[in-house]
Amino acid sequence: MASAPELDISHIRLGERPLIVCDVDDVVLQFIGPFQLFLQSQGHAFLPRSFRLHGNIVSQADGVEIEDQEVSRLIEEFFEAQELWQTPLDRVVETLDRLSEEADILFLTAMQPRFQDQRRRLLDRMGLLFPLLATEQPKGPIVHALHASRSLPVVFIDDMARNLHSVRDHVTDCLLIHLMPNSPVHRFAPAAADDITRATDWTHAAALIEAHFVSGTVTRAAPAA
Repeated sequence: MASAPELDISHIRLGERPLIVCDVDDVVLQFIGPFQLFLQSQGHAFLPRSFRLHGNIVSQADGVEIEDQEVSRLIEEFFEAQELWQTPLDRVVETLDRLSEEADILFLTAMQPRFQDQRRRLLDRMGLLFPLLATEQPKGPIVHALHASRSLPVVFIDDMARNLHSVRDHVTDCLLIHLMPNSPVHRFAPAAADDITRATDWTHAAALIEAHFVSGTVTRAAPAA
C-alpha cells in the first residue's frame, strides 16, 4: 500500500517568538457532544463504553451495534457538516486571542485533509484565524519539522495521550499539555505519561503556558528518528 504523501508545511510562516501548536477536536471545538447530537439526528446513539467511536454506536430503534463501515461513513458526514454542529470550548477564543499577542499559534487537527475547508470556515467564523494543518499523520514529526532548530519556547496541546507522546519523542523540552473535556467517553481515555501536564480548562492551560514563557525555557527539536 502506498504511503501517505508528506504534509506540506511550506506555507507556514513563524515569527521569532514562542510557538503554540494546538489540536482542535475536543480541545478548541466541542466534538463528542455535537457528534452525539448528530448521531441522534440520524437515528443512532453513542454509548460511552470505551474511548473509541467504532463499536460504541447503536441504532436507537433496536439497540443493534452499527457496523464499522457505517460508523466511518457517519464520521465523514459529520465532518462534512461540522459547521452546523461544532461550537468552541469555554474561554478558548479569548484565551487564544490573548496568547497570540506573545506567541504564534497553529492548529494541527487530526482529520482527513479533504475536510480542511469546512474547518477553516468554522474557525474563521469564530474569530480563530490562526493557521491550520489537517492531517492523519503522526503529530510528533510535524511539530519537529515546524520547530526545526528554533531556540524558542514551544507548547503542544492535545486531548489524546498518543499525540502528546509522539511530540514528546520528537521535540525536547516542549511543554506538553493534556487538555480534554469532562465527558463520559473521556473517562476511558488512556492516561498520559507522568511528564505531561494535565490542564483542567483553558484558564488553567493559559496559566501553564504563560509560566513556561516567563521561565525562559527554550526548546530544540530532537534528532529525527
